[in-house]
Amino acid sequence: MSKPHIGTFRLVGIVEKMRETIHALGGEIRFQCKVVDVAIANGHDARGQVSGVVLDGGATIATDHLVLAVGHSARDTFQMLYDRGVHIEAKPFSIGLRIEHPQSLIDRARYGKNAGHPRLGAADYKLVHHCQNGRSAYSFCMCPGGTVVAATSELGCVVTNGMSQYSRNERNANSGIVVGITPADYPGHPLAGIAFQRHWEQRAFEAGGSNYCAPAQRVGDFMAGRPSTALGSVLPSYTPGVRMTDLSTCIPDYAVAAIREALPVFDKQIKGFAMDDAVLTGVETRTSSPIRITRGEGYQSLNTRGLFPAGEGAGYAGGILSAAVDGIEVAEAVALSMVNGKNTRL
Repeated sequence: MSKPHIGTFRLVGIVEKMRETIHALGGEIRFQCKVVDVAIANGHDARGQVSGVVLDGGATIATDHLVLAVGHSARDTFQMLYDRGVHIEAKPFSIGLRIEHPQSLIDRARYGKNAGHPRLGAADYKLVHHCQNGRSAYSFCMCPGGTVVAATSELGCVVTNGMSQYSRNERNANSGIVVGITPADYPGHPLAGIAFQRHWEQRAFEAGGSNYCAPAQRVGDFMAGRPSTALGSVLPSYTPGVRMTDLSTCIPDYAVAAIREALPVFDKQIKGFAMDDAVLTGVETRTSSPIRITRGEGYQSLNTRGLFPAGEGAGYAGGILSAAVDGIEVAEAVALSMVNGKNTRL
């Protein structure tokens, strides 16, 4: 499938079946256990060797093969690994806002007279524009008939994301409209991207009223450079709620300029996309990991043997499917390493 989608709630059942399979194959899952440290022994060639993981209760699990499949917001783990000397580098990601339209508008623009046909379901879109300031603005994680959700992982921050149920029957379509950035925008340290994200997430928290409501603005006001004071015909789906304000203070100036340039272009592809009453909600900062735990031969850490960084948090995927594929490749590399007793790239 080019656009696989089972719905957020159905995914719960899939994960339960995965857990049952792991148990049936002799695996163990430890709930309420947090890895707070990785034990690394000195090697003979200036490279470390994983020897175990330390849990928050003080227990240590001995191992010389560790697959590290953390999410892209595992900031405490990134800091711990950096402090342990594991090689980490900054990587590009994107920042921007969520946009909401009536799903019926997207359906009409995409399906014309066939909009609303039950066999077609809710329409989606994929948009990109290369801007005059050298940036690219594009739609990200488009959710037909979905909702904008709260996704912060830290106190005093506001982060947005999107989701759809399998039915895709909520009133609004939503998508991130984000702008690509690179380590040149947050230079100086491998973890500088995290500080960059946190700065704008804290700005969004303040602009939203410092109570975890999200800052929001009507597209017409955003394009005109004036704060919004009231909603129009589009009602935002974000819970616990939104506070109308000026979103230009919540993302970098170059991202504001890129989105303002991109919206009218997108409107030519989807009529009504830049409608005055469409709602922008901020901020979207967790498009992908801001770091890469650099891998070398055999999918292992560049300078720590036995450490296999995997998936999106490690900087090697940009979504569910690519993370799954990377996980399969890492699992095969671990198996080869255990069989051959050496690093082997597939």
